[in-house]
Amino acid sequence: MNTTDFLSVAVSICPEREFMVFEKNRWTYEQAHERINRIAHALTALGVEKGTRVGMLAVNCPQYIEVYFAAAKIGAVFVPLNFRAKADELTYMIDRAQVKVLCVGKRYVEMIREIRPKLKGLEFCIAVDEPEADMLDYEDRISSALDEEYFGDIEDEDMTILMFTSGTTGRPKAVPLTHDNFSSYILENVDPADPEIEEKNILTVPLYHIAGIQGVLAAVYGGRTLILMRQFEVEEWMAKVQQEKANRAMLVPTMIKQIVDSPDFYSYDLSSLQIITYGAAAMPFAVIRKAIEYFPGVSFINAFGQTETASTIASLGPEDHDLSGTEEEKEKKLKRLASSIGRPLPDVEVRIVDEDENPVPPHTEGEITVRGARIMSGYWQDEEKTAQAFTADGWLRTSDMGYMDEDGYIYLAGRADDLIIRGGENISPGEVEEAILSHPKIQDVAVIGVPSEEWGAEPRAVVVLRTGETATEEEIIEFSKSKLASFKCPRSVIFVEDLPHNALGKLLRKQLVEEYSKP
Repeated sequence: MNTTDFLSVAVSICPEREFMVFEKNRWTYEQAHERINRIAHALTALGVEKGTRVGMLAVNCPQYIEVYFAAAKIGAVFVPLNFRAKADELTYMIDRAQVKVLCVGKRYVEMIREIRPKLKGLEFCIAVDEPEADMLDYEDRISSALDEEYFGDIEDEDMTILMFTSGTTGRPKAVPLTHDNFSSYILENVDPADPEIEEKNILTVPLYHIAGIQGVLAAVYGGRTLILMRQFEVEEWMAKVQQEKANRAMLVPTMIKQIVDSPDFYSYDLSSLQIITYGAAAMPFAVIRKAIEYFPGVSFINAFGQTETASTIASLGPEDHDLSGTEEEKEKKLKRLASSIGRPLPDVEVRIVDEDENPVPPHTEGEITVRGARIMSGYWQDEEKTAQAFTADGWLRTSDMGYMDEDGYIYLAGRADDLIIRGGENISPGEVEEAILSHPKIQDVAVIGVPSEEWGAEPRAVVVLRTGETATEEEIIEFSKSKLASFKCPRSVIFVEDLPHNALGKLLRKQLVEEYSKP
């Protein structure tokens, strides 16, 4: 089953149900389907065909979802781009993916104009918000396109999304995901659309993130109404939940903290919420305890996954967030809430392995590995990184360290590759270090994660200055802002005489973490 079938099934079962609510606009499933067919025909007229990459650079908006499904109908590959990326980062990703058509939100038009002469394969830019003199106009293309059903040549094993994810080697890695990758999770874990059951799902997670795409596809297959927000803002979120009577929400821990810490929390009626799914970063224990207290009767789900796994591979379910029972049961649940990511989902296998890739017994720490139908086959056109990502017998290395208890619950124990996860965003220390090293006063630098109750972790730069140079923390931070997306920039800087390395010159990052990672 391919992802366009999710939409076709929902349209046939509940055509008049609201498909999406966005600001003051509303579309039914039938209306959205008509627009998607028109966009598919419009893209085809630009030479988009099976395998062509179609990019999107915008904050959350209806066009994001429309273009994905239109590209999927054609058999093209959708490339969602991080709207927080700087010009150099975007140039790399657009060229790396060989994007032919790029849809651009108003906020990013000037940036694309700036880098467009450097982009090798980009042929067309489409302005999605309002007309731009040097770009094609989105609504103009829709109004002039055919309105009949578009039928493309799609196979379930075809790539449908090329999504970038960060690693420790610097540049983002491109992850090809197929229709099968997504269908494996959706068909196993989501109930199909039902004409008698109506649910509303408020979505604020960025759509360039795997959690955002997963949220959209699950909602469409389930025939739910998507209440889409451009970006998360705590007061607006609470107002939308109250106004639309949302039943489901997907959030990252930082968002949940802002909600329960809001002085206006009790000014809004949030009683319609039944399910809150969270993930993409570590959840501080104090925050989830408070959330459970503030949302009585709500079922919480902690979802753990990666771009490479197409969605959730393990979850801590509603029963694990229910703190009733005997003292022994409560103690076990509290321990799980504090450090477990739950148990593997039915359609994947998870095992913990040692340095020699051998499975370890319960309560023994090792690297978490996973396999299943929805695991990526490898990084886009990168044999070296693909080989590094898999064990000899084909299990994906998650780069997360942890252990499994006798009941099958997985507990995290840090990152094998030192990736920093801030508010659900992956930050590569190598990429940040490369940018800071271009500062003329800096001799050496290492970037580490510092625990943060607000964001999960914050990047900190440990800096060695060149002989005779002086610099301030503010100077280094401001310099990094000119080179990197804001979320990647260090929030603090520590100056040292030198950095620890082993005999082969490898940075002893763990030693730095032990010495300098206290908030």
